Amino acid sequence: MALARARRTDRRVDYWPGFVDALATLLLAIMFLLSVFVLAQYFLSQEITGKDAVLDRLNAQINELTQLLSLEQANAQDAEDALANLRASLAEAEADKSRLEQLLASGAGQGEEAAARIGALTGELEGERQISQRALSQVELLNQQISALRKQIGALEAALEVSEKRDRESNAKIADLGRRLNVALAQRVQELNRYRSDFFGRLREILSDRENIRIVGDRFVFQSEVLFPSGATEINPNGQEEMRKLAGAILELQKEIPPEINWVLRVDGHTDDVPLSGTGRFRDNWELSTARATAVVKFLIENGVPANRLVAAGFGEFQPLDDADAPEARAKNRRIELKLTER
Repeated sequence: MALARARRTDRRVDYWPGFVDALATLLLAIMFLLSVFVLAQYFLSQEITGKDAVLDRLNAQINELTQLLSLEQANAQDAEDALANLRASLAEAEADKSRLEQLLASGAGQGEEAAARIGALTGELEGERQISQRALSQVELLNQQISALRKQIGALEAALEVSEKRDRESNAKIADLGRRLNVALAQRVQELNRYRSDFFGRLREILSDRENIRIVGDRFVFQSEVLFPSGATEINPNGQEEMRKLAGAILELQKEIPPEINWVLRVDGHTDDVPLSGTGRFRDNWELSTARATAVVKFLIENGVPANRLVAAGFGEFQPLDDADAPEARAKNRRIELKLTER
């Protein structure tokens, strides 16, 4: 019997290191979990205002925390298993105590030995009870930490829902503003088109509907020969007369266009595709077309048109009306175009 008790005592000694290792592992896992949670909370606070990419990262972190929670739950189960083993050992010790008490009652000669044995086993029983109590305290602490972690995960999910709701509201406001802007722009375009039609009608009347002055689409077109001698940028007398009429029409139109419409009259210079000689005043058709458009703009300014309502542009030979290789096509391409548009 003494040998059996020694073996049982050895088995109880073997349980204790395993239990200590389990508790140490549990504490390390808790510290690791708290560290991961602090880091996750920091990055989430930095990225919570983002959109799709931030939401994806937050979901990934929540998944990771959920996995860690599952791992800690498994560790808690291991601790509970160890506690159950301790309780079994305690029950075995209590059974030994009961048997010793029976032996004490049956033989007075063995009283002192039994009393000593009962005292030793009672001390061991009290020690095991203390160990069990500490283990229960550790398990309770772990459960509290797991509960707090769940609450924090719930708070993160609530914050994500709020962020998604704000994003949806912002997108709705942006879409509404876009629709309003499109409506306003369409109204402005319609107003400008109406004034453009009135302007072209007046120009047609005051310029006597000459053959070399015509309307093409949304542009009023002067053939270059009406305004300029060949290869020159000085407006001829007949052209100056026509430009004065044009200036008067612009000044009348300016009185009617509302001030909120930011309009300009764009003057575009165009040439044919015949290269200029290198000995002339201009190096190429770019310079010639730009200089002619600028000459028209300056003449209109001299006749009272505000400079902030005029724009000059040169296109050289690169925007032809007729691509044919013929004198008539080249004559058509040499032109000054006027376009009423928004700035």
